[in-house]
Amino acid sequence: MASIIQDIITNPAYHDYLAILKGARNGFVYGVKVRFPHALVMSVLFGRGDWQSRARVIYRATKQHATNLAKFVSIYKAMLLLQRKLNGNKQRDTDTFIAGLVGGWYVFGNRTAVNEQIVLYVVSRVVASFVPRAGNPYSSTPAAPGTVKPLPPDPKYFTFFAAFAWGAVMWLFEHRGETIQPGMFNSMTYLYRDSERWKDLKTLFWHNT
Repeated sequence: MASIIQDIITNPAYHDYLAILKGARNGFVYGVKVRFPHALVMSVLFGRGDWQSRARVIYRATKQHATNLAKFVSIYKAMLLLQRKLNGNKQRDTDTFIAGLVGGWYVFGNRTAVNEQIVLYVVSRVVASFVPRAGNPYSSTPAAPGTVKPLPPDPKYFTFFAAFAWGAVMWLFEHRGETIQPGMFNSMTYLYRDSERWKDLKTLFWHNT
């Protein structure tokens, strides 16, 4: 039995299909690794209620992040495979966009707090990708042949990009706070508004009023 399973998982004929399964696994694991510590810290800093209710919030957020990433990777890879099969086993430049479009619509189209955070994270990376790149990669370690090595933003353009981003978000926080994602709004409230109030030495240095 073990030899039959080994033959299947190493057979090139099944590679593309098993890659969908492996992608789902990696998406789930990555989602847990990213969301659990984030949810834990946010619950400790900003959570309300007893620790049992906070634990449920952490569990639900971690589960949703992990399962959504698993579903998205599965759909994305499946859509790429389907399009390639329909196009004579050749992948077109637009296939990745269409696969991402379908996966994003189905998995992340439902507005929840977790989905909103993930989508905003992706949007920020998309926008930042238009900042002109520097000539040297992030790491001096040679890349494998045929692979792309990410280039950091050009320092000169990144300075303007960072300044505009912070100027814009601080203006939004002050004048249109209702438009900011709740997690970031809570963090900014903690940093910029809670630090304006205290009544004694304890509330000045130990915790907020």
